[in-house]
Amino acid sequence: MHLLDYNPDDLDVTISELLVATSDSADPDLPSVVPMILQLLRTRLGMDVAFVSQIANGRRTIEAVDCAPGFSPVHVGMSDPVEESWCQYVVEGRLPEKVDNAKPLIAAGKVPDPGFPIGTHLSTPVRLAGGEIYGTLCCFSRGVQPDADIERLRYTANLLAAKLPPGTMKS
Repeated sequence: MHLLDYNPDDLDVTISELLVATSDSADPDLPSVVPMILQLLRTRLGMDVAFVSQIANGRRTIEAVDCAPGFSPVHVGMSDPVEESWCQYVVEGRLPEKVDNAKPLIAAGKVPDPGFPIGTHLSTPVRLAGGEIYGTLCCFSRGVQPDADIERLRYTANLLAAKLPPGTMKS
């Protein structure tokens, strides 16, 4: 499926309206509605965690996150070396944007072991207007969710990237 063929539903319309309604001067980094958007994505996609990361200065930093009640493996401000992050694997093409079941990859040592269970993993780059990668929009579940919609994640990442002001990248 190509993005041009994608038929948005009420979730996509809600996400679009939330981002459009956000004032460009409201936040120098992420729009304030991003946590609400992450919650909508996480619940609609049947995932346990949804987050936005920024990749800068050799680090991947969690900028916004929404987790299922009782499961909080990542939090805002959490940072790790970029080479240890699945986000960087996706950006570099070493990991596909959609992994139906990550458990065998973890067991085989093909991706870093996060220390918590990951079944289905979705991740897509958040690419700024100039082509620079801000980071990624990701979500994952502890179980396998083969119907998880990577197109919805890509759509949301594109909308989010369009709302990030110039100079958003940390130096």
